[in-house]
Amino acid sequence: MTTSDASEPVPARWTKSTIYLDMWVDPDDDPRETAAAAVDERGVLLDYLRHYRLTLEMKCAGLDAEQLSRRSVPPSTMSLLGLVRHLAEGERHLRRVMAGEDAPKLYCTDEDRDGDWNGATADPDVVAEAFRQWRAEVELTDRFVAGVADLGTWNAGVSDLGPDGANLQLRDMLVAQIVEYARHCGHADLLRERIDGRVGQ
Repeated sequence: MTTSDASEPVPARWTKSTIYLDMWVDPDDDPRETAAAAVDERGVLLDYLRHYRLTLEMKCAGLDAEQLSRRSVPPSTMSLLGLVRHLAEGERHLRRVMAGEDAPKLYCTDEDRDGDWNGATADPDVVAEAFRQWRAEVELTDRFVAGVADLGTWNAGVSDLGPDGANLQLRDMLVAQIVEYARHCGHADLLRERIDGRVGQ
């Protein structure tokens, strides 16, 4: 191991790939790659969303509760486990806005608006619950989207887009969800590399 300017241990770069040595897995083993080609707008949007969800899972693979809950750098409370909890909230938010579901927030409250991050503790039960909840929310979102034929369908619930809210089509919410995952997968790249040197692709 090398050391940083702050004298903290810095993990060496780690890789499993045999073809591209700076990648995690060989292209043929990448679960995000499929032979299916998206042929329309819905297919493209859902494929990007699937890709980023899988990327999040890959970034968290093989870590224990302490590693998953490890914070990035002060004063940030961001961790990989916090990301899973935060994105579970995001899946739930999509359905609350688009379907008008009665789906209260899972972790965040008026008293703790950052409960998704703050509650991401190094407890195996917290980790198991976070992944169970995230997968359940993903499944419910996918079921909702599959049941809506027109991507131009407007929100049935209250939108909190902007200070005054705004009407949204389902396509807008899917793009917003993709953007949210993509943004946080970038954070996950750095978080994972700091934990064990494993770099992303």
